[in-house]
Amino acid sequence: MANGATIEVGMIGYEGMVGMAALLGHTTPAHQIIVQIPGIALRMTASRCKAAFDESATVRAVIHRFMAVVLDQSAQSAACNRLHTIEQRLARWLLTASDRTRSDVMPMTHDFLATMLGVRRTGVTDTASRLQRSGLIQYRRGQIHIIDRAGLEATACECYGLDRDRFRQLL
Repeated sequence: MANGATIEVGMIGYEGMVGMAALLGHTTPAHQIIVQIPGIALRMTASRCKAAFDESATVRAVIHRFMAVVLDQSAQSAACNRLHTIEQRLARWLLTASDRTRSDVMPMTHDFLATMLGVRRTGVTDTASRLQRSGLIQYRRGQIHIIDRAGLEATACECYGLDRDRFRQLL
């Protein structure tokens, strides 16, 4: 936003890619991409990726499927941000991050989560405290650990299951 406010509209992990707009001819991205959790990634130039995309029906099909999932996830995030509580959205976000990283332990601050969810830091702190008291997560300064995945899934809104199923179909 003009005032610098941000909110997350999608999350990509081991299964995906960024820079898809370059495949459609756009040279300047309309959004910011942030690496949230350290990990390993492969990198290639946009021109090389575009060449593979143009030359291979198989590459095109895989990328098209992924693009569809990302578009669906963005739309789901918009609805989720409008319709669900901070608790439901935080549970969804933590589960999705866990899925994308294949880990139940994530380096994550409350400030960062507040930015991703588009809420005040105190809202994240209060909500994370409730989730911790319920035995669903454990957090220490800069690290969140999912303790009870089934319980966290029960806390999350239906958006988590819809996104999870879309990614499973993709893979």
